[in-house]
Amino acid sequence: MIRIGTRGSALALAQASWVASLIEDAELVTITTSGDRGENIADKSRWTSELERALIAGEIDVAVHSAKDVPGELAEGTTIAAVPERASVLDALSGFAEVASITPGARVGTSSIRRIAQLRALRTDLVFVEVRGNVDTRLRKLASGEVDALVLAQAGLERLGRGAEATGLLRELVPAPGQGALLVQAREDDAATLASLATVNDEAAERCVMSERALASSLAATCNTPLGALAVPDSGMDVTLKAWVGLPDGSHWIADEVTGRFDEVGATMAERMCAVGAHDLLAIAEAMALA
Repeated sequence: MIRIGTRGSALALAQASWVASLIEDAELVTITTSGDRGENIADKSRWTSELERALIAGEIDVAVHSAKDVPGELAEGTTIAAVPERASVLDALSGFAEVASITPGARVGTSSIRRIAQLRALRTDLVFVEVRGNVDTRLRKLASGEVDALVLAQAGLERLGRGAEATGLLRELVPAPGQGALLVQAREDDAATLASLATVNDEAAERCVMSERALASSLAATCNTPLGALAVPDSGMDVTLKAWVGLPDGSHWIADEVTGRFDEVGATMAERMCAVGAHDLLAIAEAMALA
């Protein structure tokens, strides 16, 4: 029996249940994280640290995370054991069919600095409203008129059976590193569990997600960094990596695309972007977000 650690939100449980269905003998163990308790921890570890502690302590055998929530540095003694088949990478729009059709002055609900920065780069006439909570809570804010539109991850809507709530897909936006993907984390010395997870891994998804994570790590990206990164498979071990970094107000940004070996292209992209000012841009973005 493989014990799968997961957060208790509806989306986290749906994701972990899907992973469990890919394993012959598994059960779910629900763990409350700092993020679930609403603690103000300014990094991604608020969604993962309690799961990692339970993993290291042997209370669970694996932890299932949304890939975009996992910090670049894993807990010592653990590894990414599998990246299952990836769901949609796209951001979804609820309330309008496309960015161009959003009414000037409309209140757009999102708590993502990346989404806000990219949308502001496209539209300077929108008002952004911070919305938090689970998918149902956010959709209720739209239904009640608190916001005129919402931006959500299409993968999350689909995993909850709410895909029809998306009235448009924001193909103009470069998604967050790891968006639409799951990471299955295990102890490095747990050979039996690692072997059991081999069939869960999707090699193409793994290469793409690792490339995106390498870029984020090379740029020292944080939760306050408006960074988009999306890798898609190319030939052999190569992927094509698209990236976007900018200021939260959308006034300045850098975008690039490069093809290369999956375990090298992230660092290559970071070097290219920093050569034209990305490091300075991200430092300003961090300062703006913390001001």
